[in-house]
Amino acid sequence: MIKILVVDDEPDIYQLIKRFAEHDGYEAIGASDGLEAITLCHNNHFDIIIMDVMMPDMDGFTACKEIHKEKDIPILMLSARGAEYDKLLGFEVGVDDYVVKPFSPKELMARVKVIVNRHKSQDRTQTEIMLAGLRIDTLGRNVFVDGTKTELTAKEYDLLMYFVENKGIALSRNQILNAVWGYEYYGDDRTVDWQIKLLRNKLGTYRGWIVTLRGVGYKFEAES
Repeated sequence: MIKILVVDDEPDIYQLIKRFAEHDGYEAIGASDGLEAITLCHNNHFDIIIMDVMMPDMDGFTACKEIHKEKDIPILMLSARGAEYDKLLGFEVGVDDYVVKPFSPKELMARVKVIVNRHKSQDRTQTEIMLAGLRIDTLGRNVFVDGTKTELTAKEYDLLMYFVENKGIALSRNQILNAVWGYEYYGDDRTVDWQIKLLRNKLGTYRGWIVTLRGVGYKFEAES
């Protein structure tokens, strides 16, 4: 059974998500703040976390960073704050998705299903990929730039792998959204631009391999 940790200081939000989660055959556990979430993650296994941003004692962004220091658990951020800055900050700390309140519970659970399925199917038959000075360890989901490990979030890694698997192919933003996020994205396709900006910054001298195609999208032009 898929186990979900719902972190929100509003009991009504937790009960709403719990009801829809159980309807889909999932188990939902609640936490009222970031500190409680960290403790629960330390002592339990969760397949995904739905995390509110604004909470007492510890906010969702801080809790996300702390949890990812110990465990690779996908996180869907849930917040009333829908500004571009807030979404970008969420992606920088490693969230897989960002949903703005008020939200559709059915849409939320659809996103949860996609994220969990994608996270569970990350095993690759090729254990190592070498592209000039860029090395990708697919078993450990580690990326090395000229011999130095670069810390990618789960979504940045998925995005890089999608580019690698489609090297030399022009990709639209919608194609990238559907492939990496796994559904018809409800909202702004600038999500792709934000994630690519973050990924480029971590590729160092190889940032130029992700080429912007004006009016189209992006293309990955890497050296073998």
